[in-house]
Amino acid sequence: MAVIEQLTQDFLRTKKLPHIWCPGCGNGIVTAALVRAIERSGYDQKDVVIVSGIGCSSRAAGYLNFNTLHTTHGRALAFATGLKMARPELKLFVIMGDGDCSAIGGNHFIHSARRNIDLNAVIVNNHIYGMTGGQHSPLTPTGKKATTAPRGTLERPFDLLELARGAGATFGAKGIAAQPRQLEQLILRGANHRGFSVVEALSPCPIAYGRRNKLGGAVEMLRDMKENSISVERAANMEETELVDKTITGVLFSIDAPEYAEEYYRSIGKEIG
Repeated sequence: MAVIEQLTQDFLRTKKLPHIWCPGCGNGIVTAALVRAIERSGYDQKDVVIVSGIGCSSRAAGYLNFNTLHTTHGRALAFATGLKMARPELKLFVIMGDGDCSAIGGNHFIHSARRNIDLNAVIVNNHIYGMTGGQHSPLTPTGKKATTAPRGTLERPFDLLELARGAGATFGAKGIAAQPRQLEQLILRGANHRGFSVVEALSPCPIAYGRRNKLGGAVEMLRDMKENSISVERAANMEETELVDKTITGVLFSIDAPEYAEEYYRSIGKEIG
C-alpha cells in the first residue's frame, strides 16, 4: 500500500481527483499501468510529457503530474511531433482513444508511423466514442451497435497494429486492461524502443458500449476480455481457425530503423540534448 500511496503522491495531481470516468471504465487501469511503466523507466519526471487528444481516455492528461498537453480532437500526434522536434530530449507519451487516433487523427497516425519519430502512442481502445455520444469508431467490431449504428456496424474494423506496421511504425504491442501488469511491461518496452511505438490497450466501456451490446457489467467484460486473449507465443503454435475472435497480446513487432528527430538534427549538424 505504501508503494501505491507514493506513486499517487508523486505522479497524480490529487487536487484534480476524483476523476470523471464511469464506474467500471478501464481508463484508470491503463493510466495506472502507464504511471508504473514511467516510474520503472527511470526517466526524470521533469523530462516526461503526456500529450492527449479529446475523449474519455484523453482526460488522463489532467490527472497526471508531469508536463502535460491536452490538445484538440485527433491532433495529439501533430502537437507531440512539434514538441519532439523542438525538444528532442524529452520523453513523450501520447494518450489517445480509438476514434481520436484512427478516425479523426488517422492521417496524423500514419505519418507519425511513416516518419518513425520517437513518440510512445498509447491507444485506449474501448471500441466506441464513449465521451462524445456513443458513435462507432474504425475499431468497433463488425455487427456491434452504436448510436450511429443502431442495427450494428457494417464496416470491418482496422487492425490498428497492422496499419501502424504498414505505415512504418517500428514497435507494436497489444495488451488488455484485464492483464494490467503485462500492459505495464508492454508500455515500458515501447518506451525503451527508439522510434514510433504503438501500444494498443483494450479497455472495457460498460456504459456506452457494454450496455448497448448487452455485454454485461465491467466484471463480465473484463472476464471475457481475459478469456478471449492469447499470448503471441501461444498464438504462434495455433491454427488460424483457432484464433478467430481472439485477441493476441504481447509484442507483435519490433524493428530497428532510423529515428526521424535524430536524422533531422544530424542533417543540420546539431546534437540532441
